[in-house]
Amino acid sequence: MADQLGFCFGVKRAVDEIENSLAGKASKNGKNEIWSIGMPIHSPQEVARLKARGLKVVDSAEEVPDDAKVLIRAHGETRAVMNSLRARGIELTDATCPFVRKAQERAAELSSQGYRIVLLGNERHPEIRSIMGSVEAHIDVVAGVADAQKLPKTPRVALISQTTQQEKLLSDVASVLVLKAEELHVCNTVCKATVERQEAVRRLAGEVDGVVIIGGKESANTAKLRDIAAESGMDAFWIESVEDIDWGWLEGKTRIGIAAGASTPEWLIMEVREVIRNS
Repeated sequence: MADQLGFCFGVKRAVDEIENSLAGKASKNGKNEIWSIGMPIHSPQEVARLKARGLKVVDSAEEVPDDAKVLIRAHGETRAVMNSLRARGIELTDATCPFVRKAQERAAELSSQGYRIVLLGNERHPEIRSIMGSVEAHIDVVAGVADAQKLPKTPRVALISQTTQQEKLLSDVASVLVLKAEELHVCNTVCKATVERQEAVRRLAGEVDGVVIIGGKESANTAKLRDIAAESGMDAFWIESVEDIDWGWLEGKTRIGIAAGASTPEWLIMEVREVIRNS
C-alpha cells in the first residue's frame, strides 16, 4: 500500500465539521441536519454515509431553506454565494481547506495589485470556481502548457495553481508565461499533502505488478494519482469501491499496490484491501 492514505487534513476537517454539526445543537428548524451546496467531498460512498446521518446535498444556494445550517465545503465557495447566504441569516460552518483559502487570498491580493491572474487547473472544478469567485477581475484558467501558450503578452502576470495539480506542470506553465510577461509572480499553492501522495505512488513503481487507485470519479487529486501511476510505467486501475473491482485485471498479478485520493475514507480503503487480499 502507498504510505500516504486516508483523508487529507482539509477533507478530515470538513468531515469532522459535518459530524460535529449532526451530533451537536440543532439548527433553527429544530433538526440535526446540515446542508452542503454540492458534494462536500469527492467520495460518493462517504457522502452516502453522511447523508444517512442527516447531511443534505443540493446543487445551488437557492435550494437551501432560510432556517438551515450550511457547510462551506473543503473546495471553498464564491464570495457572492457566501454573501447571499449571510444576507439571508443562514448559519454557516466554513470548512474551506486552508490551502484553498490561501489560493483565494493570493488571487484577490495580486489582482488588487494589478496583476493579470492565470489559474492552473480544471475550470469546471468547484475549487477553481471558488478561487475565481474571490476576484472581481477576469481570470484566465489554463489546463496546461498548450493553454498557456495561447495567452497574450501582458506586463504583469500572477500564476496560481489549483491545490491538486502537479508541481512539475506548474513549473512548465511558468516557463511559458515568463516569456509573455515583463513581470511574473508564481505562487506555489499546490497542497503539500497532494505532493506527498503523488510521491508515494511514484515509490510503488517497480515494486508492484499493478496499482488499484481508490477514489471518487470526480476527484481531481485521484485522477492525478492515476496519471502519475501510468507515467511511472505501472498498470493502474481506478475504482470507487469494491463493486468496481475488475477480477480479470487482477488475474496473474501477485503484488498489488493500493493508493487512494484525499477524499477516500480509511474504512473504504480497508474494505478494498481485504477483498483483494482474500481473493
